[in-house]
Amino acid sequence: MSHLQVESTATPGDFLGSQHVISPAPSTAATAGLDIRTLSVALAIYGGYFVLTWYFQDLPLWVAAPLLIACVTWHGSLQHETIHGHPTPSRRLNVMLATPPLSLWIPYRIYRATHLQHHRHRGRHLTEVSRDPESFFLQPGTLSKSSRLRRALYTANCTLSGRLILGPAFGVFRFWTAEARKVLGGDRRSTILWSRHALAVAAVLLWTRGVCHIPIAVYVMLVVYPSISLNHLRSFTEHRAAPEASLRTMVVEAHPLWALIFLNNNLHIAHHAHPQLPWHQLPRAWSRMRGSAVESGLVYDGGYGQVAGNFLLRPVISVEHPGAVAHAAALEHAAMDGAADR
Repeated sequence: MSHLQVESTATPGDFLGSQHVISPAPSTAATAGLDIRTLSVALAIYGGYFVLTWYFQDLPLWVAAPLLIACVTWHGSLQHETIHGHPTPSRRLNVMLATPPLSLWIPYRIYRATHLQHHRHRGRHLTEVSRDPESFFLQPGTLSKSSRLRRALYTANCTLSGRLILGPAFGVFRFWTAEARKVLGGDRRSTILWSRHALAVAAVLLWTRGVCHIPIAVYVMLVVYPSISLNHLRSFTEHRAAPEASLRTMVVEAHPLWALIFLNNNLHIAHHAHPQLPWHQLPRAWSRMRGSAVESGLVYDGGYGQVAGNFLLRPVISVEHPGAVAHAAALEHAAMDGAADR
């Protein structure tokens, strides 16, 4: 993909005024000491997970499944916190805390590596397909090579309903396909990583199926899949394509319950501006940025209800990256002009 040529070098926080910007720190910066709040969240997650799985068969499914979905989603938010250096100053301890694959589908080390890549270059390459591994855009030209059904599915995945229903299957399939190519291609590092992940997944399933007697299909379809959908809800409006990097990140001002489950990652402008801050410090940072962000049209102050009202059946983004398409068109026109001059 051709990269955007007109691009700001600002961080997501720069447009908010220099008086509001905390000196940037590496996204993996360790905390100065033990972060008790985040450690308490970790204890609540693992404690809640063991209790909910142990009593899963004794509780009504309509109670047990939603609670376990929230718990697994919360665990994903905890993994995100550990990537950014919390709750301990030790990277090794943080990795150990976050490694158990409660959601089964992705090895923590791959998530860590791709998320740090997402934060590189202070946001200058957010959403660009070949540089941002968390971009939801597709390469330019994808639609022209796709069948009518596939084009419809791609478009549906850009709506909130499609992202929640189809998104987990799309994302996992694309991710597993890419990783399978590495393993089958003889990539020793990937093979070792996935072998270790398989053992960790086996341990989770030994507990959920072997000890707690939760059928694997029930755990996958009624817990894991919906938890991925909830993560897609959070990330649905996080980033958009824009010529200026400072305008590519959005905020959803969510209900406190959602904010707790997502550990304030819905305050995404504040997170990208200050990735070293723990989740419980983001609201204060956001309060200093909010005014300018609202003026720039980067805030959904009506929460996820507003997001659903706007985009339940309407695409939030184009399927292909519009900046890349525009740049490709500009190159084509330039070539045509050059040929005409000759």
